[in-house]
Amino acid sequence: MGRRASADEVAVVEGQLGRYPRGIVAVGARCVCGNPLAVVTRPLLPGGTPFPTTCYLTAPEAVKTISQLEADGRMADWNARLATDADLRAAYRRAHQTYLAFRSALAERLGDDESHIEGISAGGMPVRVKCLHALTAQSLVMGPGVNPIGDRALEEVRNRFDPAVCRCAQPWGSVRIMQG
Repeated sequence: MGRRASADEVAVVEGQLGRYPRGIVAVGARCVCGNPLAVVTRPLLPGGTPFPTTCYLTAPEAVKTISQLEADGRMADWNARLATDADLRAAYRRAHQTYLAFRSALAERLGDDESHIEGISAGGMPVRVKCLHALTAQSLVMGPGVNPIGDRALEEVRNRFDPAVCRCAQPWGSVRIMQG
């Protein structure tokens, strides 16, 4: 997250989402072609609405693929695994703590008050798997090894969605962000 999102990047994300991306700070992860995959969103949206989902999945191809994992019941499988696997629980708790630290640093940098969402991360962390989109976004933004469930989701869909392979269908517009 080296720089703020440009107007072109915001326009691409708006096309991806089909609505204006409120509170976007930066593109946190990109496809190899340069298009956004996930964005970083501020903890306090314009107007003062709390928004704990700091890492937000935006690429339609990724959203669709992760939605299919959810529809296939993978969240229930991983929740069952969390209940029995102490190592996975510990890694998932660390992902939660990393998320909170990342958001806290972002809030401090932006002058946002995050007290209204203190201790709340995203995706059901640290006790359950609730939203694979948020967990996958964390893995994309923060890199492999941070969120074990997000990493597993990405591994399971690698043949349909892989950040290292461009599958951008671009139904969201003609603006394309090229890496420079």
